[in-house]
Amino acid sequence: MNGNARQRRGLSRRELLRAGFAAGAGIALGPALAACAGPTGTSGAGTLTLALNRSLVSLDNKLNQFDAHVTVQRAVRQALTRIGDGLRAEPVLAESFELASPTAWRVRLRPEAVYSDGTPVAVADVSAALQMYQQVEASFVGNQFPEWPTVQQVDDRTFDLVTQRPLVGLDSLMSNILITPAAANLPEELADGVGSGPYVVTQANRGTGDYTLAANPDYWGPAPGVEQVRIRFLPEETSRVLALRSGEVDVIDSISPDSAEQLDGLPGISLLQAQGTRLVQLFYNFRKPPEHPLSKASVRQALSLAVDGESLVRDVLLDSVTPTNGVVPLSLDGAVEVGRFEFDPRKARQMLDAEGVDDLELTVIWESGEFASDAYVMEAIAQMLGDIGVRVHLRQFEPGGDLPTWRQGRGGDFDIIGNGYGNQTGLALTSLKGLFGGTPEMEQTGDAFMGFVYDDIAGGIGAAAAETDDQRRSTLLSDVQQSIWDLWPTMWAFTQDVLLAHRDTVSGLDLLPINSYDLAAVRLEEG
Repeated sequence: MNGNARQRRGLSRRELLRAGFAAGAGIALGPALAACAGPTGTSGAGTLTLALNRSLVSLDNKLNQFDAHVTVQRAVRQALTRIGDGLRAEPVLAESFELASPTAWRVRLRPEAVYSDGTPVAVADVSAALQMYQQVEASFVGNQFPEWPTVQQVDDRTFDLVTQRPLVGLDSLMSNILITPAAANLPEELADGVGSGPYVVTQANRGTGDYTLAANPDYWGPAPGVEQVRIRFLPEETSRVLALRSGEVDVIDSISPDSAEQLDGLPGISLLQAQGTRLVQLFYNFRKPPEHPLSKASVRQALSLAVDGESLVRDVLLDSVTPTNGVVPLSLDGAVEVGRFEFDPRKARQMLDAEGVDDLELTVIWESGEFASDAYVMEAIAQMLGDIGVRVHLRQFEPGGDLPTWRQGRGGDFDIIGNGYGNQTGLALTSLKGLFGGTPEMEQTGDAFMGFVYDDIAGGIGAAAAETDDQRRSTLLSDVQQSIWDLWPTMWAFTQDVLLAHRDTVSGLDLLPINSYDLAAVRLEEG
């Protein structure tokens, strides 16, 4: 199809369904729901039931921190800080968290903060937590730290977090380090144990992703508003929607635009939506040999030109996302617009021809539920690439499968991965470090994100993280984001709005852009 790729008109959702895309790729998609009556049941008096789209394999976050899981994890275990309104760090276990010198933050623990067994939160617990997170390979959290701080104790409740270089935003980064009694902490995800949060675990089944939490009677803070919380894993969106409408569950998370349209206006059900901080991207595999076409930035750019992003946003994602005109979500502190994804299939084919790329085949992988309407998006992109003569093989992984080993370069070969990367700090630096701050040492353990290793990029991110002057740091951040964009690491990317639905008997649910909320503040009225 050399040089004569035709311009494609926008695809509508109806056209996607009629075309039988899902059947063509062997992907089972849930049928649309017809309008029906509102909730007819209840999840139980005094019991709040949450249905999650991803299995909650642990109430610890050393390896996995899917956005919606944060709500539950931090109801049991807490950090020194949390990210609140305005995406700013707020104290939790810390009474104060202040910059004492360019390379030291002074932290004072709350005197009233205790674990559910009554023992006080201690300085040694913070030190142990940092050590345990450091020892975990392929840690989502660990890769976001430019360097690990060390704890220098001042008195029983006061300590300094000391780094070799200044570390801007350490108070925000520490919101990801959940604190556990030092003697019970391990360099792995913890399946049980006590925490300092408003809830304790009474039942847990990691295999099914189902948990039951009970209000902590000795919680050091305000008493939680619900006595019992049940967490259910329902991977099929149609099942979650039906469970909400029937009253089996009270809250469902990460719903698609289709489901939102079906639920909007139904009696007894409300929707909450906020601009998110989670970047969804079609990221190239940077572990390819030098002779592979994807090793060239011009080829990666050419493939990007085949993607009709406007059509996908309008007709498939129903305007529920924000196109990312940069390498991280623009809502993050320090993010800048450094480029735009354009749609020009004729130019795409011309650029491939100029590089001598013909008869290209690509394997695209992703995990089911990685983002709303994922299968529809992937099928549409496969057709768009087909329009410029590129054959695409889609491989969808089930949640809880072996996709993490593929991300580390140990599971098998692929070309593009559909990936969602959450941001729990509100800082552009966090996403930049986790996505693009890979080093040769990190790549030896598979910890460099998709094999993206560029010394100048990693150095630029590190310099920005250590710069205490706001103006100079802003310049460094802008420069490094432009350098990343010029490498074309992604074929297309967007930021998905945070969207959940709940029954009207639920109140106090303050949804944050990081796709979490304070579970202790939620109230449940009798239906």
